[in-house]
Order: sequence, then structure tokens, then C-alpha cells
Amino acid sequence: MRKLTFGMNMSLDGYIAAPSGDLGWSVPSDELFQWWSDRVDATGLALYGRRLWETMSSHWPTADKQPGATPAAIEYAGRWRRMPKVVFSSTTSTVDWNTRLVTGDAVTEITRLKADDGGPMDIAGASLAAAAMRAELIDEYAIVTHPVLVGGGTPFFAALDNWVNLSLVETRTFPDGVVLTRYETRR
Repeated sequence: MRKLTFGMNMSLDGYIAAPSGDLGWSVPSDELFQWWSDRVDATGLALYGRRLWETMSSHWPTADKQPGATPAAIEYAGRWRRMPKVVFSSTTSTVDWNTRLVTGDAVTEITRLKADDGGPMDIAGASLAAAAMRAELIDEYAIVTHPVLVGGGTPFFAALDNWVNLSLVETRTFPDGVVLTRYETRR
């Protein structure tokens, strides 16, 4: 059974994007960027919702070819392209860069994917992760909290029908007061 982790940047008041969708508050330090890059390299399969897929696929496929691309961005772009991905969308018709499109029920497909052999899976995107949370499919939460209050926007956590009990497995501090907390779901 594959492990499913939901990990994203989050503001101190619990949002992954500001009301306007602005992510400028979550620009990573070099150390944090390397941590994210290493996660991508270790991911057996990434699961994306449509909106986050559009954001990532508009930048990372060619980020290493941009003038002034840093060595870290070049490394991340290559890792991102190579990482197997699944996009869940009923409105997107084509995907690329080692990606498969799923237009059917996300929870059914994620359940099937978890039962497959393979490396760990990461899920990204608020709506997709919310569906997986409600279906109790997430095994770990990797929360990278930035010391900023954005006042609203897209929440990290969805409204749930039942409590989810968690066990702390790691904390780590990054530059600029950014804190990683990783929790495993207690079943």
C-alpha cells in the first residue's frame, strides 16, 4: 500500500493562497526550496487538482531554460518533469510532462492508486486534498508554515465530518521563521 502525503505551504492563519490567489508570501529560502525539490525527487506519483496543475505546468516545464535560472531551479524543473503525475479534472482535456489525466471520481481513483505498488504519493491542490481528507485517504500531512497572516483565501484544511487524530513525526525550522511540521494519521 502506497503512502499518501498532503504537503503545501501555509500561512500562519491556515491558508495556502491569499484571497486573490496570490502566493507571493510563500517564496522559499534556498534551504526550503531544496527541501521541496528533494520531496519531488522522492515522490513516486504526484496527484494534482486542475488549478494547481495549471500553475505548476505553466512554469516548471521550461523554468530551466529561462534566462537567469538558478542551479536549484534547473534541478527542480528536471525533477518535476520526470516525476510521474496524475491530474484530476473534468475540464482539462490534455496534459503533458509525464502526466496522466483522470476525469472520473477522484476518491475512487486515489483509493485504487494507494493499493498499487510503487513509491510514495503526494497530493496537492486544496479541492483534491479536501476530497481525500474527507475519505480518510491521507496518511501524512507536511505543513510548511510561513510567518504571515493573509486574512483569508484558500484554506489548507477542509471541513470534515469526523476528527482526524494525528501524531507528530517531525519539526524543522527553516530561514525566515518558516516551520515544517509533519504529522501521521493515527488509524
